[in-house]
Amino acid sequence: MTSPASAFPHLFEPLEIRGKRLKNRIMSSGHDTSMPADNLVNDQLIAYHRARAEGGVGLIVLQVAGVHDSARYTSHVLMATDDACIDGYRRIAEACHQQGTVVLSQIFHPGREIMESSDGLLAVAWSASASPNERFRVMPRALDQAMIDEIVAGYGAAARRLCQAGLDGVEIVASHGYLPAQFLNPRVNRRTDAYNGDLDARLRFLREVIAAVRAECTKDFIVGLRISADERDIAGLTEDESLSAVLALQGQLDYVHIVAGTSASLGGAVHIVPPMAIEAAYLAPTAASFKARLEIPLFVTGRINQPQEAELIIARGQADVCGMTRALICDPLMPNKAAAGRHDDVRACIGCNQACIGHFHRGYPISCIQHPETGRELQYGKPNPTTQRKRVMVVGGGPAGMKAAAVAAQRGHEVTLFEASTQLGGQVLLAQLLPRRSEFGGAATNLQREMELAGVQVRRNTRVDRALVEQERPDLVILATGAKPYWPTLEQGGDLQVVDAWQVLRGEVQLGQSVLVSDWRGDWIAPGIAERLARDGHQVRLAVSGTHCGESLPLYVRDQMAGELHRLGIAVTPYARLYGYDDSTVYTLHSASGEAMLFEEVDTLVLCQGHEPVDDLGTELQGLVPFKRIGDCMAPRTVEEAIYEGLKVAWEI
Repeated sequence: MTSPASAFPHLFEPLEIRGKRLKNRIMSSGHDTSMPADNLVNDQLIAYHRARAEGGVGLIVLQVAGVHDSARYTSHVLMATDDACIDGYRRIAEACHQQGTVVLSQIFHPGREIMESSDGLLAVAWSASASPNERFRVMPRALDQAMIDEIVAGYGAAARRLCQAGLDGVEIVASHGYLPAQFLNPRVNRRTDAYNGDLDARLRFLREVIAAVRAECTKDFIVGLRISADERDIAGLTEDESLSAVLALQGQLDYVHIVAGTSASLGGAVHIVPPMAIEAAYLAPTAASFKARLEIPLFVTGRINQPQEAELIIARGQADVCGMTRALICDPLMPNKAAAGRHDDVRACIGCNQACIGHFHRGYPISCIQHPETGRELQYGKPNPTTQRKRVMVVGGGPAGMKAAAVAAQRGHEVTLFEASTQLGGQVLLAQLLPRRSEFGGAATNLQREMELAGVQVRRNTRVDRALVEQERPDLVILATGAKPYWPTLEQGGDLQVVDAWQVLRGEVQLGQSVLVSDWRGDWIAPGIAERLARDGHQVRLAVSGTHCGESLPLYVRDQMAGELHRLGIAVTPYARLYGYDDSTVYTLHSASGEAMLFEEVDTLVLCQGHEPVDDLGTELQGLVPFKRIGDCMAPRTVEEAIYEGLKVAWEI
């Protein structure tokens, strides 16, 4: 077996910060989980972080803790404004310390970046100045001196409580355009007092915060700073401004943690959780620029998905610690696997954002489409071996079937998976063919590896019918036969070429020059088809039945995609419900007014109208053998539901 020293010698080299020893350079960076109840740490959050500590991560930075009542930027934010928080933080610190993991917490005030309130009413937002936020449409109130003093004291008091709870330190959040950055940014800070002017004046607020934290905590308490190296917005902090700031502050800090982007704009916010369309480890060169000038450790976070990527960053001297949050959401055991030389067994994050930040934006506890056990540790966190071994027949080698097969076999059942085609993966094999979506194919690769490790028998090129089931005599059949493209009934007045998205992706059709892509689902398929055809030289228009392109996608995926379509000059028409066509015209109805909207001079219509179940086998098996349906053959949805249902049904056998 490969030793950690030879496989990842730099990644697993310990690092000491203010007397605290990080056993490796892998960090779970601060990220909201939507798990807390009543703004306090609860059992679900403790179980979530315990799983990552048990998986071997060196450093956990807990999600933001509000330092003042005006810091409630969501209804489920953790708050450190009252001693009632101490017990929960103590429990989470003890759970992680038992595994040798260092634990910090972010301390936080969003300023004008208020997403929602607890009761549906718009909150009063405070900032350095009355400079409006574009993304959340917030006009803040300028802080007066009394409020500044109150908030600064709040940072100190919050840090004291976290120190009392036994945490190892705090990370002051000045990233993504939050309150400290609003003071630092000369395009946001328009004050006329001592908090604005030259760099030193704009740093006054942060200096006061750091001093308040130091004054309230023990000498061995770590104090770090997270900042966006570049806010990636025309009105945001630049790399030079951020670098100048941390150089001025480093004497008061134990480390600097750089990220990118800002919450203040749609384009800048994409970098808060950069989707798969953005290059892996893309901030490494920026990190190198900062590290070359700093005398304290530098942490970097930004699409670092694999231990191999992190090893290179550390080995090249670009950073001292790598934030690998989504990699740990996807595979909590990633550090231990890498340390044991089992990096081929790591379940790699694909950057889809669907169940992690996508859940957060919808107010649900975060999870992972590939690893639905994440966020559900209280239910699925412990082994569940079967007491009665059964012969299980899984029909369909897409994500639902593969997950069901893997989990059932892990629990001790005898499992055989049957797939009609030569390849496993189902619709994942098509998804990976879209522009900048190739990483999606990793979902199929990861699930195949899970099956191999669990001992699942796989029979490809085998179409299952009633006779085969009778021959196999299973105790249970799990149907995961998937779906096919849905073709709606349309008014037809001519011979326009009409095809579906699958035919395009498989290269089964030759398309005309002028293409209209009609989208019902509001997901990534239609925009991806439109982008691919535009890059192939077609003239492309996109008609969506919803209010905007990518309506059902995670926000950062949607906004990055919308930007790409705009760069390519693809016209997007919302509220367009497909109705019919003739030789060269496609007819739609405005889905709100009901009035006709025509798309003329069209050569090809591409249907992206969702899917319908493939469930013929279910009808054949009625009365023959117990069976369960999962995934799209039950109801066409997304890969997240498919994999979760695979886990759930296998867990209950």
